[in-house]
This record gives sequence, C-alpha cells and structure tokens, in this order.
Amino acid sequence: MTVRLTWVQPEDLVGHELRQAAQDGRDTADVAQHWYAAGGAPAPERAGASESPAPRRLRALAERLLDELAERESPLAGDEPSDLPAIRAACPRWPAARTRPVSFGPDRLHAAWLGRAAGCLLGKPVEKLPLAGIRALARATGNWPLSTWFTARGVPAQLAAAHPWNRRSAPTSLAENIDGMPEDDDLNHPLLTVLLLQRHGPGFSTSDLARLWLDELPAGRVFTAERIAYRNLLDGIEPPDTARHRNPFREWIGAQIRADVHGWTHPGDPGAAAEQAHRDAVLTHTANGVYGAMFTAAALAEAVGGETDVHGCLAAGLRVVPPRSRYAQAVRLGITTARAEQDFDTVVDRLHEAYGSTHHWVHVLPNAALLAAALTHADGDFGRSICRAVSGGWDTDSNGATAGSLAGLLAGRPAALPDRWTAPLKNRLATSVTGFGAIGFDTLAELTYQEVRRP
Repeated sequence: MTVRLTWVQPEDLVGHELRQAAQDGRDTADVAQHWYAAGGAPAPERAGASESPAPRRLRALAERLLDELAERESPLAGDEPSDLPAIRAACPRWPAARTRPVSFGPDRLHAAWLGRAAGCLLGKPVEKLPLAGIRALARATGNWPLSTWFTARGVPAQLAAAHPWNRRSAPTSLAENIDGMPEDDDLNHPLLTVLLLQRHGPGFSTSDLARLWLDELPAGRVFTAERIAYRNLLDGIEPPDTARHRNPFREWIGAQIRADVHGWTHPGDPGAAAEQAHRDAVLTHTANGVYGAMFTAAALAEAVGGETDVHGCLAAGLRVVPPRSRYAQAVRLGITTARAEQDFDTVVDRLHEAYGSTHHWVHVLPNAALLAAALTHADGDFGRSICRAVSGGWDTDSNGATAGSLAGLLAGRPAALPDRWTAPLKNRLATSVTGFGAIGFDTLAELTYQEVRRP
C-alpha cells in the first residue's frame, strides 16, 4: 500500500502551478507541453493527491518544472505586491491609526468565537461538494433557501450516493449528530494565534509563528499552502521563502482563515490589524493570498470597533488591499452583484460563471467574491450571513466561519445570536492544539480579551 500525502506530491503540484500561471498571465505553453508529453497529468480536480504515485523520472521532472515556473514573473506583479511597504504604497486610502480607545467587553469576542464556530460547522458536511449537490441535498429536506443545519434525514438514497457528505465531517456536523464543535483548521488557527500573542505579543515575527507551528501544530492538521510551507520549514527554508518555494497554493484561502484574531485584537484599528495579519500570512502566501488575510483582519477590526455596519466593515477591508489587484476586484464584484439582485441564488450563479471554470474551489478569489456577496446580501443578519456564505459553495466551512465571525461581532453579544445556532455548540471546542482541548468559547473570549488589553 502506498501513502498518497495530499497537497505535496510534486507530480500533483505542476498542474496547480500551471493553472495559477494562467491566472497570473504568465506564458507557460512550453512547460505545459513538456509536462504532458512526458506523461504528466493535470492537477486532481478536487482531491489533494492523485491516486497513484508517479515514476521517479516524472517526479524529478515535476520538481524541475516547478522551479522553472517560479522564475517566470507575473505581468500583474506590479499591481499585486507582497511586501508590506509596497502594499501600503498601493493603497491611497490606508486607514489612519486609531488614537482613542474602544470601550467594549469580552461579550463581543464571545459572540465572534461562537459565530465563527457556527458558520464553520454549518459548512462542514458539504465541503468539497459542487454547488448543484449542495442545493439538491438541502432542497430534498425542505431546507432551501438554506436556513438551518444540514441533515441526512429524508435525503433519498440515490441523491445521497450521487452527492455524499464530506466523509470526515458528516459524523459530527449534521443536525442529528452535532455534539459540540468538532476540530477544524478554521478554529485551530485562531487558537494558535491566541497562543502566538500570549508568547510573543503583538510584535511577533513571521519566524515566531513558524517556530510555534513546528512546536504545537501537527503536520497532518495543515493543508494546501500551509502544508507546503510546513514542509519547506522542515527542509530548512526560511520565511518568507516558505511561501514561494514549490507552492502553487500561495494565493489560496489559507491565510484568510488565520486572520480573525488579528482583527479581534485591534478594535477600531483596521490598519494595524492588517499589518499584523500580513506578518502571519507571508509564512505561507503571496499577493492575493496575503490580501485575503489583511482584508479580513481589517474588516473584523472595524466591526470590533462597534461604530459601523457590515457595509462599512467591507469598505474598511478594501482600504488595505491594492485597488488594482484581483482580490479587490473580486470583493467589488461580490458587493455589486449582491446589491443588484434580490435572489441570492442568482448572485451565486453569476459568481460561479465568473470563477467556476478557472479557479480551484479553495482559491482565495472566488471565495472572496462569495464572502463579500453573502455579507452584503444578508445586511448584517447573523443567520442569513452564514447561510448565504455556505449556500454559495466553494470553501463552505471557511466562508461560513468568516461570515459568522463578522456577523457575530456586529451582533455584539452571545444572547443576540439565535439559540438554534449556538446551543448545539455546547460551549465546547475540540482541538489538537496543546492546552485548548474541550475549551469553552466563553473562556476563549476572556483569553482573547486579555490580548486586547495587553499593556
């Protein structure tokens, strides 16, 4: 029996890098011809690894071609820098530093933790499913437009076979079996950020984060760009090169799911939140992948400030993203499409027309457009925010988590969140992150609040 480790096999990475190159505008026709003529295959469409290992000669060729592709600069690089000074220079409306403190208590952060967990949990059973499958499963149980947890009860056997629930998540995330919040990378990373701030404070370096991962994060609990960066660290590669070396996932969604605590701990100061998120993101991502983290942190920081609505939060997020970047374009597309259509299914269909045939379901750009659309269309309502984010497909649990985080902050306190979303969580989070096993969300809120009030 062979071990097919997902997201790191060189023969599987070439296809992903060729797709990223096409999105970047790089001419790679010669490399693609060489790869396919030698017997190489496209990237696995949804899984992290192909079924069979490549011959030694093909794996060696894959490694050479990945290095060759890395040397070809994107013509979009001037509009999409990765280093912070260049990003700031590209943002004419970068937020000014906040000069007066924000008065709030841990309840707002408690609502954010609960919201993140509920949104993530809602999306877990349909992660990786195509949009048509998500709609069919929900409709079969009378749950469309999506308004509550998914359930397997009442789903016809033929439909269940055609669109099977996520294999790992179904036993813990369907309505009939939810018993607290199960482990998920969308919650593990915020926990690690709390741990990072406890150990190193807000002045942490990217290398501090790298060492924390090696000390506390099991390699099997990271995916896509994070797994590549983890492997690069073990190979002795230093940040930020860990984000670039043979990493075709560097503009996927991973850094965005790590941004929440950076925003939560900078109430009313989106610029500072974005800068802190940048130091985290460049361990694993570049350009649009980094902007996802910065946008999310800034929007959440604006929400913690408590002085604006969801639309103001999205606007604050855009102020820290280079306006000519594809990430900014995706967010603007999501917002304008949501404003133009009353029916959210129509909004989703238009976004899938724009991105569905060109981008992987974990890429940051389609998910950014969907997240912005869901939050805009829901207009701050918690249940509608997470349901719209999940019902649009793509990275369902990650989008649900971020939408829930922002909508939870805007709700302001746990009691403002509908009981049907919070009661099944049972104030209990499962995780493999050291020191946080079976922790309560109220305790997490207090720990996070301590970092807000750190002298």
